[in-house]
Amino acid sequence: MAHINVLDPSASPLDYYGYELRRHREAAGLTQRQLGDIINYTGSLVGQIETARKLPTEPFSERVDAALGTGGLLTRLLGLVLRSQLPAWFQQVAELEARATEIATFQTHMVHGLLQTDAYARAVLGAMDRRKLDDRTTVRLARQRILKKERPPVFWAILGEAALRQEVGGPGVMREQLARLLSYEDEPLVNVQVLPFAAGAHAGLTGSFTVYRFADDPTILYTEGYGQGHPTANPDTVKNCSLRYDHLQATALSIKDSAALIRRTMEECHGEQQLSPDGRSLA
Repeated sequence: MAHINVLDPSASPLDYYGYELRRHREAAGLTQRQLGDIINYTGSLVGQIETARKLPTEPFSERVDAALGTGGLLTRLLGLVLRSQLPAWFQQVAELEARATEIATFQTHMVHGLLQTDAYARAVLGAMDRRKLDDRTTVRLARQRILKKERPPVFWAILGEAALRQEVGGPGVMREQLARLLSYEDEPLVNVQVLPFAAGAHAGLTGSFTVYRFADDPTILYTEGYGQGHPTANPDTVKNCSLRYDHLQATALSIKDSAALIRRTMEECHGEQQLSPDGRSLA
């Protein structure tokens, strides 16, 4: 167990965060309990984060920055901290996401992580392993910060219809997840298309993949297996899958028609009720 007197700020981003939190708190002349009272968290939690035993969250970081006048230091560090907690094989993907100017992904049966709700992500991550599920969910959702930064990437997501109908987490979780997808309907930088079952044979039958494009670096193709990722900048492979993506976009429903299919799926499969103007069910 880490001890506050021997915490090494160079050991990891999490240790550095804890070191800076403690340094600024002590400079303000506050105990852990006093700081906790100010930001509406327990002093025990402040201590756990200071000693790198607990992951900080965005609300915690923002409140501490405001309380201690750090100029947003901890909030800026948070992305680095959470990215460092990803599995080692996936950290490169998070780096690609953070640097990309455009991300184009095709997912056969699952909603992409950048679009997942808390409950959906928790259900996916907990399917085989529920250890540290809160922290693992926080880390996954932290990747979505790239969609809110000052210059976010253009994000294209083509989802197989199976991703809408696979009941991950139960009807309530799926209703919320599909509603999240619909929330991007009028967002020009986040575009969701659905590849319907009716499309039949298509260019993505080989499996899911993601293409990352950058302002000054070569395009990267990323595919994934069980517990391992496969990024490549091989020009022939990238060209092949970029062409596949073009064909998938042409085969998929338009953004408007995709939203209509998502709504129908909510009604048919996940208990969504149509309401009259006065709020009464029409079913």
